[in-house]
Amino acid sequence: MDKTQKMKQEKQYETYVKQKTPVHNVWMNMGKAFVTGGIICTAGQLIYNYCKLRDFSKDACSGWTSLLLILLSIILTGMNVYPKIAKWGGAGALVPITGFANSVAAPAIEYKKEGQVFGIGCKIFTIAGPVILYGIFTTWVLNVFPIFIRRLKIVRYSVAFILSMALGRGLGAFIYLLKRW
Repeated sequence: MDKTQKMKQEKQYETYVKQKTPVHNVWMNMGKAFVTGGIICTAGQLIYNYCKLRDFSKDACSGWTSLLLILLSIILTGMNVYPKIAKWGGAGALVPITGFANSVAAPAIEYKKEGQVFGIGCKIFTIAGPVILYGIFTTWVLNVFPIFIRRLKIVRYSVAFILSMALGRGLGAFIYLLKRW
């Protein structure tokens, strides 16, 4: 294949990609996310205020608010309503705790027909599992790191140590970028 054929093929591919790639209105998507997230947060605030009227403590109000938002999200996921809300509202529906509940409930509902163990048990955390795993790992590292520094009595040099790690990581990423470019 000579250069002119290759250029022509690349041009055809570019026009094909432009044709197939959906065009999104960023401002409209942000507006939808804002409205959806606002409605979810308003529902949460209404639940919290109702709990306050019933003379619950702040912790109890927060707990009931989270619990009821998660329950509502799971019920709407089971009725196939929440995926439609998430498709319309985007990040406004996926970022709050309701989106996390949806990401756990949806695979469980989808793989229910494969049985309790191989269906629900194996597939329930396909989306949320990495989030939980990395969240726990990061929490562990951030809690163990200061203890490690104090035990080795390198508190005085900890800033230089952290900066050198960050610079090394940044330099490695830069070198990787140059090689890929």
